[in-house]
Amino acid sequence: MSDLIDHLHALGFRASREQLHTLLGQLAASQSTAQQALETVVSLERREREARNLAARAKRAALGATKPAADYDWSYPQRADQDGYEDLLTLGFVDRRQNVLFRGPPGTGKTMLAKNLGLQALEAGKTVVYTHLSAALADLLRQESLPAVERRLRRYTSVDLLICDELGYQPIDARAVDLLFQIISRRHERASTIITTNLPFKDWANVFPGAACLVPLVDRFTENLVVFDIQGDSYRQRPKPTAPRKLGKKPPKA
Repeated sequence: MSDLIDHLHALGFRASREQLHTLLGQLAASQSTAQQALETVVSLERREREARNLAARAKRAALGATKPAADYDWSYPQRADQDGYEDLLTLGFVDRRQNVLFRGPPGTGKTMLAKNLGLQALEAGKTVVYTHLSAALADLLRQESLPAVERRLRRYTSVDLLICDELGYQPIDARAVDLLFQIISRRHERASTIITTNLPFKDWANVFPGAACLVPLVDRFTENLVVFDIQGDSYRQRPKPTAPRKLGKKPPKA
């Protein structure tokens, strides 16, 4: 059996020796036919490859921790389209190469909802990258040569779904805007991009002061766009529930 496992690994099998040893032992004990045994081994290998592929894509995505979409309190915002979000979760927008804009005040769940779309895309076999917009541009600006910039741009342009979080929290200089324009342009009509922001389009000029490419950037991003507006106060400002007073303890006298 050890030699057989060596041969399977030499052929490129990724299942561990322990997994294969246990499975082959079970197959021998059950007196499976050759076809049954082969189908079972192939099924194990397929599951292992899918799990490793998902782990690799999840590491690249860098989504980090987030609450599940099921925990979002749709009754709290003054405006938030739950049906529209459930439609986004089907990932039809990715297949149609549409962009998505989550727009609303800070603390209304834009990042949470965007990240959950990223998780859904990973589960569906898509490639995803999540980044704060300022971090992505700083990453590109650190590159020391044009070839290095080109190589690094592929991190943001080659994936099925790019999530750029928090546009509008700090100004972006002209060189960084040019890099963002490169990202949006190269993804235009090829792959979906999600941006979260607290700003209406008319205020984007304040984030990109003096940027000559702002109009074509917005034009490309909005050509095939789903806008998801959230109106309401920050969840973080909600009054915290008062802890119930324990029985048997009287409140202090005034």
